[in-house]
This record gives sequence, C-alpha cells and structure tokens, in this order.
Amino acid sequence: MAEFVLVEGQIKQFEDHVTQEMAKPIKHFEHELLGIRTGRAHPSMVEDIKVQCYGGTAEMTIKSLGSVSTPDARLIIIQPWDQGTIIDIERALKESDLGLTPQQDGAVLRLVLPDMSATRREELVKLLSKKLEESRVGIRNVRKIFHNLIRDTEKEKDISEDFAKRLNDSLQKLTDKSIKFVEDLSAKKETALKS
Repeated sequence: MAEFVLVEGQIKQFEDHVTQEMAKPIKHFEHELLGIRTGRAHPSMVEDIKVQCYGGTAEMTIKSLGSVSTPDARLIIIQPWDQGTIIDIERALKESDLGLTPQQDGAVLRLVLPDMSATRREELVKLLSKKLEESRVGIRNVRKIFHNLIRDTEKEKDISEDFAKRLNDSLQKLTDKSIKFVEDLSAKKETALKS
C-alpha cells in the first residue's frame, strides 16, 4: 500500500484511496472465479497455475510456458513451447486444485473435463466458499490498515475526533459495499455451478 497521509477535511481522497486498495482483493477474487469451472472448458482455468520448471530453478505460469486452447467445451489443450517442460507442467496440473488428470503424448497435454457430477459440484461450491472467505479477509485487512491509520493520526492530534469518526463511518460503508460485491459475485457463480 502506498504511503497515505490523512488530512482534515479530505474525505474524498481518503475514500478514493480505500476504494483503490479494496479493489485489489476484489480483482484477485474475480480472477480466482475464472479458475472455478462451471462445466465449460476455458483457458483461464489453467493459465495461471504455477509450474516449477528447469530443475526447480524457475517458477512460471502455464501461459508463459506454452499455448492454451479449448477446441471444444470439455477439452483443454496445452502445447508447451519447450518440450522439456511438459513433465513439469503435467506435475503442476496434478498438484493443482483442478481435480483433473492430464494426458500427454510427448508433444501436448490434454485435460478432458468430465461431466459435472453432484459430488464435483459440491466440491466446487466448497472451493468457492473458501475463495470468498479469503477475499473477505483481504478486504477486512485493508479496513484494519486504514482503521489503524485513522486511530494513530487522531492520537497524534493531526485530525479531530469528529473527523476520525466520519472517516471510520465511511471506511465501514466502503468495507460493507466491497464485501457485498464479492458475495454477489460468489452467489452468481454458485448458481452457475448448481445448474
């Protein structure tokens, strides 16, 4: 978080800065949602999986190691640019929380998505709940940082008690709004998973 100084009367600047910081866990959550599949194959499900490659000396994402395509609704094909990384990519896919076993023929990796069973849907809903809670925690951590800043600035007598109260009220409203936003995203995704 960039260093931010509270100035008496500048509530708009404060709200803008808080919104900017709370957008980070929200964006992360939105990205996590892309990785939770609803039955259709999508490159984003695997693109950002981290791969230990080149003898463990490098950690790279799948999208930086090869091309990812989805020729049909239930198939993801990963074609590494360097064939030496195919085993590393395969290991990373097996260790990921996708729950899929890749098939490789030495040149490409294929991930065949099974039809969604009721059990798999439940697993994905649990994963979604976990990711939602992580997002809430991220938003609350931002709130805590700004709450501490308000408290410390008030203690130093740089802002008035009344202004500190207004900032705290504004901070809580922004927190509630951000949490509601991620909860709404989660509810939409859960509906898609259950249908």
